[in-house]
Amino acid sequence: MTAPGSRITRAEVEHVAGLARLGLTDEEVESLTRDLAAILDHAADLATLDIADVPPTAHPVPLQNVLRPDEPRRPLDRDAVLAEAPDAEDDRFRVPRILGEET
Repeated sequence: MTAPGSRITRAEVEHVAGLARLGLTDEEVESLTRDLAAILDHAADLATLDIADVPPTAHPVPLQNVLRPDEPRRPLDRDAVLAEAPDAEDDRFRVPRILGEET
């Protein structure tokens, strides 16, 4: 393969495509050669940055939990909830059968 900082060649793209068992057209090989070269150039640019004083992070932006605290509350009234249901039976929601069974 190519050395760091150098361009990827068409032959290398064809070799990797062969290893991955990808059938690429000539246009796709040309496009991928350009795209991969740009990606490798960008990675080489990043490798030149001085990051000695940058602490490792799991995420670039501090995150906060957006969920409310889990606090016990009174449950909803069963009769009131079932009264709003389209269909109820034996203190439960009645739903249509599935799996092709007839009701």
